[in-house]
Amino acid sequence: MATLARSAPLQPEMGALVEGTQFQEIVLRSRSLIEKILLSIPDTHKECIHIETLKLNSSENANFVTMASTIGIPAAPVLKVVSENFSLETGLRRMSEGLQLHRALLRSVSPRLEQKDRVIGLQADIRDLVVQINKMLKMTHAEAVVQPSPTPVALRLPGEYEVQVAAHLTLVQLQAFGQDTTRCLRGLDRSNDEEMQS
Repeated sequence: MATLARSAPLQPEMGALVEGTQFQEIVLRSRSLIEKILLSIPDTHKECIHIETLKLNSSENANFVTMASTIGIPAAPVLKVVSENFSLETGLRRMSEGLQLHRALLRSVSPRLEQKDRVIGLQADIRDLVVQINKMLKMTHAEAVVQPSPTPVALRLPGEYEVQVAAHLTLVQLQAFGQDTTRCLRGLDRSNDEEMQS
């Protein structure tokens, strides 16, 4: 089934764009950056979350939906693999918007965290990935949503508990969004097709 996702049909002009060397180089850089981000999330969580009940990969995280709304954490855009029903431009735009949202959330909560070195590093990696995604978006002749610094997100953080929950939920949501981003980028990576054919 993953083969079908990789071979998703694109409009002819977009298919040629995606096949191009420059586009593929950016896809590979983007895949490398999202993997780096995903690998750093557990250590970042461990560094800045001190409440024992807040675990990164817990089924209990679904119970925090109301708290996320109260704090003011918006949901990430929905990502799907590029297909006839989900265009390349839409996918890239949503990746960019979602990454910028998470960068803004981290930026809003980081001043209130005791340990923030990894959070700052994560923000820099997200910024670098947004640059790559926006390069691909510009290649589709779409208007890229370029924000040198993320639009601040006003979170309601009256106490330390809310700060911890906000940081936790941001990392949980970023992890899920990052996994969706990985799937979308894998669908654009033509080096996978070449490996399968050889």
